[in-house]
Amino acid sequence: MHTHSARSGLLFALCGFALLSCGDAVIKSIAGAWPGTAVAALRYSVGATGLGVFLFIKEGRRGFALPHPYIQLMRGAAVAAATILFFSSIFLMPLAEATAIGFTTPMITALLSAVFLKERTSKATWIASLGAFAGVLIILRPNVAALGWVALMPLAAAVCMSLMMMGNRAVAGKGSPLLMQFLVASIAVPFVVSAAAIGHFSGFAPLHIGMPDWTIVVRACIVAVSASFAHWLIFMGTTRASAAEIAPMTYVQLLIAMALGILLFGDWPDLTSLLGSAIIIGAGLFLWHQKPS
Repeated sequence: MHTHSARSGLLFALCGFALLSCGDAVIKSIAGAWPGTAVAALRYSVGATGLGVFLFIKEGRRGFALPHPYIQLMRGAAVAAATILFFSSIFLMPLAEATAIGFTTPMITALLSAVFLKERTSKATWIASLGAFAGVLIILRPNVAALGWVALMPLAAAVCMSLMMMGNRAVAGKGSPLLMQFLVASIAVPFVVSAAAIGHFSGFAPLHIGMPDWTIVVRACIVAVSASFAHWLIFMGTTRASAAEIAPMTYVQLLIAMALGILLFGDWPDLTSLLGSAIIIGAGLFLWHQKPS
């Protein structure tokens, strides 16, 4: 039963991360039309409202609980920071490249889960994570330094996502998955709205929030729905498998991001990027093979 649960957890997470990449492509299509902070604020405001309505319909007023408030605050703040950082990064660099830099998440997650959650990280998980991380490095190549400070945004987002995954695991079983998704989204709202307001009044032109075109609102709403569902899938994954086991599933994002980058933005990968992707796929298949049927 435990093995079956772990494998289903990996499948939940894989689908969730794939859906996130689709949403990232939609967000990238807004680049230059509206600030990333404003997009994040609209995305989470819509998402939290929708989740709150569904929670009320399904569980009523009693469904609005707040188990472990400090951990919930960490989850909301972490996902808010990760969203702003990553949205901003994909506005400024190719989608696949920003996604690849963010794939330091598994290494960070494995370390944090061992230190804070006292989870035993299997040898297979470490091998898969190290192999996939090597694939990421091959894709980025040594000239990543040429990206400058921009490269630090997806890296910082990876740290924040790792904290959210730790929080997910810590509150697993303390409430319904719908409640957990509502809490992370609703708590993120004041953080992203504050960031958008600070950016707007900072005088920095790229962060000025003007009246958006209706298509921007529609795209943000689409991402709000898809991302909320994706985070639900990831949360369900963390309730069935350890955070360190779930982490390598993030690598499917690279494959989806690369495909969407080609189809939508004309970002063709070179042979080195394809080699790195092949290594990442191999690492994921290795981890899956280690789970007995």
